[in-house]
Amino acid sequence: MEVIITTIVFYLLLMIAIGVIFSRKNNDVNDFYLGGRKLGAIVTAMSAEASDMSSYLLMGLPGLAYICGCAEVSWTAIGLAVGTYLNWLLIAKRLRVYSSQCNAITIPDFFSRRYHDERNIIMGISAIIILIFFIPYTASGFSACGKLFEQLFNWEYHISMIISAFIIVLYTSIGGFLAASTTDLIQSIVMTIALIVVVIFGITSAGGVGNIINNAKGLKGYLTLIENHNAADNTSSPFGFINIISTLAWGLGYFGMPHILLRFMAVENKNKIKTSRRIATVWVIFSMFIAIFIGIIANALSANGIIEKLTTSSESETAIIKIAFVMNNKGILYAIFAGLIFAGILACTMSTADSQLLVASSSASENLLKGMFKLNLSEKVSMIIARVVLIVIALLSIVIAWDKNSSIFKVVSFAWAGFGATFGPVMILALFWKRSNKWGTLAGLIVGGVVVFVWHFLISKLRGIFQIYELLPAFIMGLIADVLVSLITKEPDKIIIKEYEDYIEELNVKD
Repeated sequence: MEVIITTIVFYLLLMIAIGVIFSRKNNDVNDFYLGGRKLGAIVTAMSAEASDMSSYLLMGLPGLAYICGCAEVSWTAIGLAVGTYLNWLLIAKRLRVYSSQCNAITIPDFFSRRYHDERNIIMGISAIIILIFFIPYTASGFSACGKLFEQLFNWEYHISMIISAFIIVLYTSIGGFLAASTTDLIQSIVMTIALIVVVIFGITSAGGVGNIINNAKGLKGYLTLIENHNAADNTSSPFGFINIISTLAWGLGYFGMPHILLRFMAVENKNKIKTSRRIATVWVIFSMFIAIFIGIIANALSANGIIEKLTTSSESETAIIKIAFVMNNKGILYAIFAGLIFAGILACTMSTADSQLLVASSSASENLLKGMFKLNLSEKVSMIIARVVLIVIALLSIVIAWDKNSSIFKVVSFAWAGFGATFGPVMILALFWKRSNKWGTLAGLIVGGVVVFVWHFLISKLRGIFQIYELLPAFIMGLIADVLVSLITKEPDKIIIKEYEDYIEELNVKD
């Protein structure tokens, strides 16, 4: 256990050191929130995907595969992989060019400048949406860290959560966007190493790939894409069309994720985005496939008595932790790798939480205080406020995460739907449709957000077809609202049309 603790402590100290190093490069809020648009292709790709995956990669996907088989987890992974690729293909370059032309450093700022919203109504509503969904989203990350340390070292949950939150806030508030992006790159590497090590150890311990597959074949509905395995009694149930559409719909969320979209805005060279897209897509497909396979491996290890039987969804999410504990007893080298696995789980959570903190902080300080309320602040004061707001948001997240029994997955699922349905449709139309206007954008934001809440808390209770993931109907309704309101209201001014045409022309210019 000493080796594991040493590995994790070294990893955490490295994250803080990176924050200190990059603190010297934050000369203004543009640097703090967007890194001065200096991200290279590799850092852009890996930081975007690391900030996306969170602990779902190392705990959620293996756990789902372990207890339900391949259907739900595979369709979810397919949706996420397709969504990742399309987001890079359709949105990344366009948003980089248009946001630079508008001189926007946040997503609410981009919408406001894109439509010349002088009263900053779009900016204010966008910022409020970000705070509504990101504070609990960040809280889920803090909660995951707390539960991890609690399981690892038998530390009290609340102390564990506060310590992990303090470290995340420390390097993020010191180093800003560049620190968060660089640590995300390192964290993606740690995640990858953790995945590979677990697979190799798991295959060896289970007696080879053949034994693993044979175990899975003996479980009803486990290896099909149209049935869900029921671990409790080794039966299966249909995984129908509505289930498939709901899981695939997760991919729509990417078009509205502020912490991912910011990476597109920050890339140094728009013509390097193709390289980033290839790196990001390959890594996402590889990492999710390996994560799912780990769940299948863990099931075989349970059958062989190497790890204990995991009977509930919450227990199944600890499969990779159980494997790491077994590794820890196999010698110093394996103990070091076990430490990397725990660091990888921590990395998944931290890489998302730091990005979310920055986005929420920028929404409160830049978009509400300076944008909506027109506070005239110097660069020095702006930097101070940016860091103070970040700390306040972290404290609110800690308060929300105080209940250790709250469902992490449900919070993430709801927040993902919220961002996808509000920002997704309006972002697509802002980048692809010249006729889109500020009134349509406002309608899209509001309708998308309202439908998420109504569908989740009311309509889904009707069951049947209405149990579909709220992201899909809310996304469609938000898109329709934006188009209809844009068409029935006054078309954009000539200067807005001219800026759109200039942006389209710039898209095709080679550097």
